[in-house]
Formats: sequence, C-alpha cells, structure tokens
Amino acid sequence: MPTIIKPSAAIRQNYNEIAQLCRESASPVYLTKNGEGDLVVMDIDTYNCREAAFALREELLEVEEARRDGVTDFSADEVVATMRQAVKRAAKK
Repeated sequence: MPTIIKPSAAIRQNYNEIAQLCRESASPVYLTKNGEGDLVVMDIDTYNCREAAFALREELLEVEEARRDGVTDFSADEVVATMRQAVKRAAKK
C-alpha cells in the first residue's frame, strides 16, 4: 500500500477529494505543514478496522501473558465439549 502524502492545505481546499482518496485507498493520508508531518486522516471504516485489530492484539497479548504466568487454558476440543454439555443442560430446562 503506497504512502499518500498531501499538504495540509489540501484538506481545506479539497476535502471531498481527500475523503474520497481515504475511502478508495482504505489507507491513511498523511498531511504535512511546512514540509513536516502534521496530521493523519482516514475514513471511518478503516479507522474502525484498525481499532478492532488493535483491540484483538491487546486481548491476544493478555492471553499470552496469562499462559506464561501459568493460567490454565483449554484446548479447542475441551471448549467444544463444554459448550455441548451446556447446550444439552439448557435444552433440558
């Protein structure tokens, strides 16, 4: 994915163009001020996707830290068996 860099004046002068560029590229657009990096803009879907990925990464790191600390974990087969038992119990009620 190529890096998109625009001068900060572009957002004032061509908001719709920048917004369209963000949506079409699904990547951030970097805005510069006086030749230096100033802001990063992106469309809301890309932002939400990145936030979800960051949240998932944090959860995975927590799980990995817990595993290293000796917290008992379960295999996929154990989880499936437990869920099936719970469904059977719920169906009997």
